[in-house]
Amino acid sequence: MSILIHKSETRGHANHGWLDTYHTFSFGMYHEPSRMHFGMLRVLNDDMVIGGAGFGKHGHDNMEIISIPLQGSLAHTDSTGNEGIITTGDIQIMSAGTGIMHAEYNASQTDLVNFLQLWIFPKKRNIEPRYDQMKFDHSELKNRLCPIVSNNQSIEALRINQDASLSLGEFDESKIVKHQLASISHGVYVFVIEGKVTISGQELQRRDGIGIQDEEFVLLDIASRSKILLIEVPL
Repeated sequence: MSILIHKSETRGHANHGWLDTYHTFSFGMYHEPSRMHFGMLRVLNDDMVIGGAGFGKHGHDNMEIISIPLQGSLAHTDSTGNEGIITTGDIQIMSAGTGIMHAEYNASQTDLVNFLQLWIFPKKRNIEPRYDQMKFDHSELKNRLCPIVSNNQSIEALRINQDASLSLGEFDESKIVKHQLASISHGVYVFVIEGKVTISGQELQRRDGIGIQDEEFVLLDIASRSKILLIEVPL
């Protein structure tokens, strides 16, 4: 077993006034050679945008981009004609493929929006750009890892152009949770959104992350009420 620990305070950080952002992996002006990616997981950003502000129109290609609002609402528009608002409970995915232009703004003029954005390298390059979003009820996340993104057609989740999956759960204290990996060639990255959890003997708290390789399954020992994001990706 191989373990990689990323404590919250070791993340890259930049405050631009309108945007207060933390980077688990190298991004923008934050460059750390030992933290370029975890397998196919390239980016895990924790973004806070003030009311009325946001990211103007910009381009992406050949990347799977997932946005998860934690607080507030995020407005989206893109060059394929999609537009909408996602809020807590919604998950958004965009396959950039051959190229897409999009913009993301705080949907409120006054309230903060806090969201996670992940980038995952695609399995197939230069596909037609694609956008989708889905709402997950709070009850679906209660004391279980609920699949929110998957390439398994039998699972009700957002589709992704990669042999990867994302699961989200909200747990009570003292729960033990097991995740079975789809393949031994995969790794798991667990991000503690809120709470306290022990994984493979490592105690993790709010905004800490852990990457695990060479295991068939992982166990999460929930020490206090927690919200957990689990990302399984090919290595």
